[in-house]
Amino acid sequence: MAQPTVPELLAGVREGRRAAVSRAITLVESGKPAHRALARELLTGLTGEPDGGVHSPAVRVGISGVPGVGKSTFIEALGARLTAAGHRVGVLAVDPSSVRTGGSVLGDKTRMARLSVDPNAYIRPSPSAGTLGGVARATVQAMAVLEAGGYDVVLVETVGVGQSEVTVAGMVDTFLFLTLARTGDQLQGIKKGILEIADVIAVNKADGDREQEARVAARDLAGALRLVRGKDEWAPPVVTCSGLTDVGVEDLWERVQAHRDHLGAEGLAAKRSRQQLDFTWALVRDELDQRLRHAPGVRAIREEVRAQVLAGDLPATVAADRILAAYDGR
Repeated sequence: MAQPTVPELLAGVREGRRAAVSRAITLVESGKPAHRALARELLTGLTGEPDGGVHSPAVRVGISGVPGVGKSTFIEALGARLTAAGHRVGVLAVDPSSVRTGGSVLGDKTRMARLSVDPNAYIRPSPSAGTLGGVARATVQAMAVLEAGGYDVVLVETVGVGQSEVTVAGMVDTFLFLTLARTGDQLQGIKKGILEIADVIAVNKADGDREQEARVAARDLAGALRLVRGKDEWAPPVVTCSGLTDVGVEDLWERVQAHRDHLGAEGLAAKRSRQQLDFTWALVRDELDQRLRHAPGVRAIREEVRAQVLAGDLPATVAADRILAAYDGR
């Protein structure tokens, strides 16, 4: 079967055809130089203007949380509510594990079995393309494809923890952080940086005999937030919910909407414009990384430098200078 052309992909995505959306996202995720050129042509055609969706009406929400917090169960509960209310929901699951191993465990469709068969939902497990720059490039462009395909709510789940959370927070309108009671997260496990970037915080699994503990954890978190946030800033609400029993999910979505209302049209446009500037530099860094790795001069000495560094015969600083000199052609 022949690969569709860019005009064919454009037409398919605009018509909301799932196969076309999948192929378009595969194209924008690709790191091959030829595919990157086609992806730029596709995205320019989809957005009409190269503003990266600054004026897109779609709601972009980043969702992160500690391991075992129940992100997939929560997203399935929220997604089902949103599609029932008439929304079309796209879910992008960013897996930064490939930064270390080059691979990823893309199991979100199996964990969201009900949502994955919903005709008004689209789930895309997405490896990060090897670098955090790859996360930004692939995910931001995948969001543009989904929005052009008629998905008016895009949920970006970050599978890992750490720098990927900051990366995802820098590409969405509202960043939602899920945590648990009885893990020490409310005061110690949650780093100050997470409290500073979260717009809404929820203590999940607040069901059964854990409900009271979740309420106590939420109260403690709200107190911690008052210490790190200025009085004039948006005060992130801390709520309890249960993705398993679908309790508190509607209230949590209302808090997300309230944050969006707080930003207002001008504030949202300004935030997305700043994100586009950050994304510009992320693209530059990602492109330079690709050019460095594939430069003939670098490839010619890479294995030799690697062997010498591993053997302890070449200091890292000297090795770096040699690689850069090879790239510069000196």
